[in-house]
Amino acid sequence: MKPTQALHDLGQSLWLDNITREILDDGTLNRYIDDLSVTGLTSNPTIFDEAIGHGSAYDDGIQKKARAGLSGETLFLELALEDLRRAASLFRPIFDRTGGRDGWVSLEVSPLLASDTEATLEAALRIHKQAACPNLYVKIPGTPQGVPAIEAAIFAGVPVNVTLLFSREHYLAVADAYMRGVERRIAAGLDPRISSVASVFVSRWDRAIGDSAPVELHNRLGTAIARQIYRAHCELLETRRWRDLAAAGALKQRMLWASTGVKDPKAPADLYVSALAAPETIDTMPEKTLLAFAENGKLGKLMPRDGGDADVVLAEFTQAGLDLGALGKKLQIDGAQSFVKSWAELMKRIADKGAALATS
Repeated sequence: MKPTQALHDLGQSLWLDNITREILDDGTLNRYIDDLSVTGLTSNPTIFDEAIGHGSAYDDGIQKKARAGLSGETLFLELALEDLRRAASLFRPIFDRTGGRDGWVSLEVSPLLASDTEATLEAALRIHKQAACPNLYVKIPGTPQGVPAIEAAIFAGVPVNVTLLFSREHYLAVADAYMRGVERRIAAGLDPRISSVASVFVSRWDRAIGDSAPVELHNRLGTAIARQIYRAHCELLETRRWRDLAAAGALKQRMLWASTGVKDPKAPADLYVSALAAPETIDTMPEKTLLAFAENGKLGKLMPRDGGDADVVLAEFTQAGLDLGALGKKLQIDGAQSFVKSWAELMKRIADKGAALATS
């Protein structure tokens, strides 16, 4: 049995953290679904910038849209939704078979809006309406300004993939926002079954500290943080508040492990995938990580619901002089800024290609 099948069989969803027109056109995504148990995918501005910037797969689409007068974000959304609708159709049988639990794709609101609650909500509503796709999540960052937008989007019936979560505090804030949105729907007599996932970025913790921590702690921080968050998630599901929502028909906001590609070349390719194995969660993997895990991955013990040794490991980092709270905040800020940078590069790339192709 392939490691990917074993991971799927224990109850974890495997999503691809990538989308390009090429993998849609040449059948690669379909093959990943059939052979590697992939049941969804995620995207972000960096992924689309790289996809559009490499090769000519998007040139015809950009040319036609530019000649039709489209530009900037409007042109990009048309391109992105063309890809994501195609991917969503491939995952639709999974979506239907699992009752909407799995089989999703995701598209992010403009990262330029991360500090503007109202603009983020308006963008989420616009993308949801324009996509007209039942298995498409709108990605909203779990920043302080994003949290109220998440609540409002859930109340409005928009499925949300909450992104850029790095700490237990980040997770608990967006979980509370999700539940408030559902509670408002119940109070208004609306269907409480609005899907959401909470995306926790893992490997960026280890990349942030690099070799500054003691050797025995290398590549252990991201996993410890994830275990701490997973414990908080499991504890939340035991609360009276959540049990009441579940009894009313609400869907569990699933944990999604993101940034699972290994940054340290000395570390095994399946470092995070193996460490984050847990039922009823999602692991979204870069293509390189997915293929490496499918080839040589090994599954160990499941992630412990009680966090395992997370507290002990995190205490060792604190004793080594690391301010975990400050670093978590910095990682979220830096993550938002990196998406802004990718967004600017993406818009410039589209503008440059559009100008060149419109007259050719």
